Amino acid sequence: MSDLTLILLCAGESNRFKLPLKKQWLRIGHDPLWLFVTNRLKAGGFFQKIIITAHNDEVAFMRHYCDECIVAGGENRQASLRHALEQVQSDYVMVSDVARACVDEALIKRLIERKGEADVIVPALGAVDTITYRDQTIERAEVFRLQTPQLSKTAMLRQALQSDTIYTDESSAIVAAGGTRLLIEGDEAAHKITFASDLHNIPCLKAPSSATLSGNGFDVHAFEEGRYMVLCGVTIDVPFGFKAHSDGDVAIHALIDALLGAAGLGDIGMLFPDTDPRYKDIDSTKLLHVTIQKLRHFGFEPTNVDLTLIAQTPRLQNYKDAMRTRMAELLGIDKGRVNIKATTTEQLGFIGRKEGIAVLASASLNYFDWTQE
Repeated sequence: MSDLTLILLCAGESNRFKLPLKKQWLRIGHDPLWLFVTNRLKAGGFFQKIIITAHNDEVAFMRHYCDECIVAGGENRQASLRHALEQVQSDYVMVSDVARACVDEALIKRLIERKGEADVIVPALGAVDTITYRDQTIERAEVFRLQTPQLSKTAMLRQALQSDTIYTDESSAIVAAGGTRLLIEGDEAAHKITFASDLHNIPCLKAPSSATLSGNGFDVHAFEEGRYMVLCGVTIDVPFGFKAHSDGDVAIHALIDALLGAAGLGDIGMLFPDTDPRYKDIDSTKLLHVTIQKLRHFGFEPTNVDLTLIAQTPRLQNYKDAMRTRMAELLGIDKGRVNIKATTTEQLGFIGRKEGIAVLASASLNYFDWTQE
């Protein structure tokens, strides 16, 4: 069995990326970038175990995609690495960043071939331009750009990371702790994604799939006197509202379920539990706003929605256009891609007895097309 574990770091916030989604959720075909990179590094069969760090809010969703060990990251890269190292049992560990998307098998092999020759083995690229530092010209032959992945002795890396000093790579921490560093030939193709413009320099990435993802949702609420009624974010002029933990906007609740279903993100109860006092009487448009933010964060874009409002009372025909306008505004899509239907149950059931309203919702999503940015 291999004595080498891979740690893939992807718990960062992508603050410099400046696109609506985090870079680890860029879609390569159907796969998010972190999974694409994992599978690419996994293909050679070099590793005893693969550990992936994730933002705490993303751990559960990431576990839907693969069976690798996924652990919550920390407040910075170094803290995330410490968390991951708690799961490492091998003598050696290779650490890479999800932003280093196009690492090839040849580079992995070069690192492994030199394993044990120093406390950390590092791919490096030389400088080809003149280098100055504080107005002093530096001999460029002595300057190197360090890349990941880096292969370290596990015990030495653990020891080095006990420092309170924040290091930008493993080798700097190890050298500061008195360890040895060996530089080997790096790879110009292993370009790191930091800014959105870097995507044009990443040759192994393919465009996201053009598939349409669909989901459906259903919700029902009983009427309650003394409350106001809101449907699709529009106030309905009746002397009663909905019995609910939030404002009871049953249409938005059904739509949130449809959107989450299309993305594979669970349901509204998981995202906004009705046992949480933060959501007591909350405006449901705020819940939809958070949902849309989360969808875009994970690389999804809403394309169209269709809502069927099932009510014996009140009569909703005169509100449908205002509802379409409001929903389009909340979703950030054209009004023509929102459809609102209203029907009755022909006086059958609790709806026919005018005790409440039910809503069926369908929604479609596409992946964010980063190739157009």
